[in-house]
Amino acid sequence: MKTQLIISIKIFAVLTLLCGIVYPLFITGIAQLVFPAKANGSLIVQGNKVIGSELIGQKFDSIIYFSSRPSAIDYNPMPSGGSNFGPTSSKLKQLISDRKAQWVKSNPTSDPEKIPAEMLLASASGLDPHISPKAALLQVDRIAKARNFSEERKQQLIKVITDQTESPQFSFLGETRINVLTLNLALDKL
Repeated sequence: MKTQLIISIKIFAVLTLLCGIVYPLFITGIAQLVFPAKANGSLIVQGNKVIGSELIGQKFDSIIYFSSRPSAIDYNPMPSGGSNFGPTSSKLKQLISDRKAQWVKSNPTSDPEKIPAEMLLASASGLDPHISPKAALLQVDRIAKARNFSEERKQQLIKVITDQTESPQFSFLGETRINVLTLNLALDKL
């Protein structure tokens, strides 16, 4: 009995060392060598200051910036999650109605029936950093007006949207999308 207990403790110690220390350090080392930016959170740095991550959505309330997808957790990465309201939820219907009214108020040239779904519904994580190219293009008039862009600058903004559009991963996973943070950074450079 005592021998079995000692063998069990030794196996536990070896497996803890292998699975809890050696393997994670090995994988972290490989990630740091092969994908250093991604391994460190895909952080975006301006000057010496981290301004965000390509992987985490942020709130953009100003009319001079592209709006992000709504978040049920107010873009707080700690509790990551959705609202869990079902399709028959009256609270979800009210949220969608409020978001639609806010969208039309901010983007008066948009047809309320053609607002992309991602601008009305929060993602499952509440941290989705992407919107569709359609959602970005529907915000161009608002941003051009707020920034007093000429027609030429407005066309440059549309080109920025085209340039920032990402294809589906591996050409078949997901949809075409635009990272809102990188799009807004490119917008500031115009």
